[in-house]
Amino acid sequence: MNLIQLPDRIALSEPIEFPQIEPISEGIHRPFWSVMIPTYNRTKLLVEALESVLAQDLGPDEMQIEVVDNCSPDVDVEALVKEVGKGRVSFYRRPFNAGQVGNWNTCINRARGHWIHILHDDDIVLPGFYSRLRSSLEKEPSVGAALCRYIYMDEEGHWQYLSELEMRTPGILSDWLERLGPGVIQCPAVVVKRSTYEKLGGFSLQLEYMFDMEMWMRIAVHYPFWYEPKPLACYRSLTSISGTSALFKSDVPVTSSYRLLVILQSYIPEKIAAKLIQIHTEKLRIFSIVVIRHNISQGNFTISLNQIKTLLKCDPSFRIIKGIVGSFIWGVKKSFTN
Repeated sequence: MNLIQLPDRIALSEPIEFPQIEPISEGIHRPFWSVMIPTYNRTKLLVEALESVLAQDLGPDEMQIEVVDNCSPDVDVEALVKEVGKGRVSFYRRPFNAGQVGNWNTCINRARGHWIHILHDDDIVLPGFYSRLRSSLEKEPSVGAALCRYIYMDEEGHWQYLSELEMRTPGILSDWLERLGPGVIQCPAVVVKRSTYEKLGGFSLQLEYMFDMEMWMRIAVHYPFWYEPKPLACYRSLTSISGTSALFKSDVPVTSSYRLLVILQSYIPEKIAAKLIQIHTEKLRIFSIVVIRHNISQGNFTISLNQIKTLLKCDPSFRIIKGIVGSFIWGVKKSFTN
């Protein structure tokens, strides 16, 4: 197998492990859905997320709805949840900030339902999300996760464009592990069976970025994915205020890309590993160049240079060097045309 070898300061510093998810104790009521909403310092957009769920509430017997606050210092999230939820939405505040990954794992551990939907506090679901997916999932007990087509919207909630159409009719996705890549899936469109998390573990604490993509790939190795082609969720692109925007100005997207490859190599079946690692190496190379080009386009030359240094330490291949040179030529041409 052709593995990616990383320098010590880029590679994972500890063995690859995934947080354990304990099964639900016997005797506890199990609704079909657990809608878990992780949040941090969010107000107006959290209200929109909650209202989109409450508009299709199936009742407490069939749907757990809970907001999990990552110890927000500036917002009284509990008061907001009480006002909007009117007693229907439960609330849990972490005693300390565990980071985004830690908070998502808290959501999984607190979920009682057979199926878990982690809905971030700035995204929404559209009418029919839960009923339509449930009707399919009850007929296909073999699947470990499901996703629907989704809509990209801007900060103000205006629809921009649709995600790619993966299949024209509902059903199990074929060759899904090969087709996954950066931006293929956004979280509001995904639901996961709790027993899947119990078997495979929670989100990796060794990734600051792409930890969700790693999870979807880990699931795809072990379980079929169901696909619903009707757009039933909206992903909000918060270009100016999101944590993702801040991460793009650091080395994190680059280092996480190559750490992701190391993690993938730990569990992809050997008979298909070489092919899949090659496919995903190319996808993550392209993604890293896109991040660098984005910073060049924004005039963040010091940031892009630091990212280039990190990328060359991770992957000093001809393709990367060619991509870097091409990005600078593109940036120079753009500056002259502007």
